[in-house]
Amino acid sequence: MQPETVNETVLSWSAAWRIAKRDLNARFRGLRLLLVCIFLGTAALAAIGSLTAAIERELSDRGQELLGGDLEVEVWQRPLNDAEMDALDALGEVSTGTRMQAMATTDDGAAPIELKAIDDNWPLYGVLTLTDGRETGAPPPGDAWVAQGALDRLGISVGDTFRVGTASLTAAGVIDNEPDRLSEGFQLGPTVIVREEVPARAGLLAPGSLYESKVRVAFDDTSQNPGDVEDALEEQFPEAGLDTRTRDRASPGADRFVRQMSDFLTLVGLAALVIAGIGIGGGVASYLEARRTSIATLKVLGAKSADIVRIYALQIAAAAAVGTVAGLVVGVAVTPVLAFALEGLLPVERGVVIELGPLVLAAAYGLLVAFAFAATPLLRARSFPAMALMRARVAPLARDWRALAWTLSGIAAICALALLTTADIRLSAGFLAGAAFALALLAAIGLAIRDLAKRMPRSSNPLLRNALANLHRPGAPTGALVTALGFGLASFVLLAAVQSAINGNIEQSVPREAPDYFVLDIPVDRQDEFEQLVTDKLPDATIRAVPTLRGAVLAYGPQDSMQRVSELERLPENAWALRGERGLTYADTLPEGNVLTEGEWWSQNYSGEPLVSLDANLAQAADIAIGDYITVGVLGVERTARVANLRRIDWESMGFNYVFVFSRNALADAPHNLAATIEIAPGSQDPTLLRDLVRAFPSSSVIEVGEVLKEARTILEQVSLATLAAASVAVLAGLAVLMGAIAAARASRMYDTVILRVLGASRKQVLLMQLLEYGLLALLLAGVALGLGTLLAWVIVTQLFEFEWLPDWGEVFAVLGFGLTLVVGFALAGSLPLLRAKPNRALREL
Repeated sequence: MQPETVNETVLSWSAAWRIAKRDLNARFRGLRLLLVCIFLGTAALAAIGSLTAAIERELSDRGQELLGGDLEVEVWQRPLNDAEMDALDALGEVSTGTRMQAMATTDDGAAPIELKAIDDNWPLYGVLTLTDGRETGAPPPGDAWVAQGALDRLGISVGDTFRVGTASLTAAGVIDNEPDRLSEGFQLGPTVIVREEVPARAGLLAPGSLYESKVRVAFDDTSQNPGDVEDALEEQFPEAGLDTRTRDRASPGADRFVRQMSDFLTLVGLAALVIAGIGIGGGVASYLEARRTSIATLKVLGAKSADIVRIYALQIAAAAAVGTVAGLVVGVAVTPVLAFALEGLLPVERGVVIELGPLVLAAAYGLLVAFAFAATPLLRARSFPAMALMRARVAPLARDWRALAWTLSGIAAICALALLTTADIRLSAGFLAGAAFALALLAAIGLAIRDLAKRMPRSSNPLLRNALANLHRPGAPTGALVTALGFGLASFVLLAAVQSAINGNIEQSVPREAPDYFVLDIPVDRQDEFEQLVTDKLPDATIRAVPTLRGAVLAYGPQDSMQRVSELERLPENAWALRGERGLTYADTLPEGNVLTEGEWWSQNYSGEPLVSLDANLAQAADIAIGDYITVGVLGVERTARVANLRRIDWESMGFNYVFVFSRNALADAPHNLAATIEIAPGSQDPTLLRDLVRAFPSSSVIEVGEVLKEARTILEQVSLATLAAASVAVLAGLAVLMGAIAAARASRMYDTVILRVLGASRKQVLLMQLLEYGLLALLLAGVALGLGTLLAWVIVTQLFEFEWLPDWGEVFAVLGFGLTLVVGFALAGSLPLLRAKPNRALREL
């Protein structure tokens, strides 16, 4: 069918708007699906973009405050030496301090704490705020700034005294805002801030004690590139075991989490857009179908094709604009809710956050999607003459492939915008390619279902026969229904699989069997005394003590050609244990929970060449073989050992897991302490154990595992809540598309239903035909939806979040079943208006 030739002047935009406004319902009746889909997609992208931009801006603008300087240097179990300090002093103002686990005690209680010792220069950036409003730095001698959690655990108030090691301190104020808290990492206890000399005065810095020296620098030359300074320090002190961070990556963990969440939210936003686009196409087609007679009448009265396009394009644009603006407003409004869900994990300013860039991008996406998916039905209505439109109910219009070209150009623009604005081109390109494949697959399935329904033998059951005929008759909306049902049901699977997999990881992070206490810094010569104290109080307790040291890998490989780690341009992939200092130990027997995969363990009283046992995964990543050598630096002394065997480590256990386990003669002469786990038999808890341990071993730290696991669970549950909220957007979009597709199909079924009613079909029979048709489609698409939703969920869980793939398949199938039930319910609910239609009136309107 050729479009008519326009020789006369078309309506002006103002005249077209007057006609469009007269026909446009104030509540957008008929265009609500378009409005809802645009609203959901725009709101999702606005919220996602605003939150991500706000977090990235906070990390960038507050990098100095979050880190506590322009540069931070860390080293374990020793202070920085004179040469290292001289190099840092030359850069600018320096703040030194110590971080370690310790115990705070009173006469009646004890609590594990994170002891943060600082000098008078701290903080170099930002301000420490106390709950009474004071802005301060290091506490006065003999005082401490204490987190509220420490006061609660000790049962004391501001002004009361407590002990850390052998030092007595006064709780002089409660910490409200600690400027560098995020960069300090995961805590094993509430923070207590003291002066720099307190750890030594309290007897906590004995040789072998586990503590971390931290030095921050505020550059004199603010234009200096922190990365260049970091590289210069690593070149000057290549094997000193120094860990460095700069203001540009004040919290690498937070940066990584932001990247993961940003990628995840981008996927959710793109998924919502794809699903919304399908809904928009169906909604506009349904709307124009309802106005088919009006369009034909306008053409009969002399309206040109361009007039038709202008009138209805303005109506669609008005609905799209309202949906876009509403989506932007809601996106901005929900950003504080998402920020609250992530509070404590990431730096997000409280209150409403307005980021212009993401809002403009979200609006551009929304309007482009509206244009791309509305163009085809709109231009299709333009291209056919009035009589063809009048008879479209009984003689469906042919496809207008030239109109489809506009949709393809709009989709190309959306893809280009997505690739130009994404932080991860490969991720977005992969998702867009996957979405295109899914659309093509569903289109092929729709054609296959039509063909299969046509080829099936005629059923003797008239209801089933008519239900199958509805799938392949001329003008049947089978293709649109298949696409909508496929993506809609896939969104249910996506939500269930992601959520249950994250919950599975949360459950797995809490081992079924875990020790009740970890005890750090037990003097080696007092091991028997420690074990005696515990067993006197709890005879059934199980104690496991291991030597614990810190050291950095300096070189590895064959003895005659060892590779110096400092000379590597980049570490081998997954060889994370070669970076910085790691925990080291020695043992006479294979550690509990470890399995030898290659080689043999050394004998009980081995005294030959120093040996080391490696994690098999590290050996594979770094290409280390049995017979190669490892050199580590421990307290400034290089120690070399031959690789004797490889082990598989059970990282899910809460016991001691070391990548490097040496023979006794390799490390026993280095200054070190012991760490121990205590497992208590059920029902034999002694409330005085913790207090007596601290009194007898004041320099030791006791960590209650239950509290640590509780905090870890809380963090993971926050992540789970944020992903649930984000993924729900895709489900809402899927629901909107399902309802819209069913509503559009209902409009096209009016003629069929009226004819059936005139021929004597009962309401029950009409409902059963609808139930059979949608039930067959839903069952056929359930498997496809399961595959699509599961694939996307797997990418999100394993590739983005780097969690294990642990979905609860029972929950996934239950949610998919719920989605199938909703489809059937929507179909039946959508059929009720058909049953109430008056045949004589409906036939006159055809």
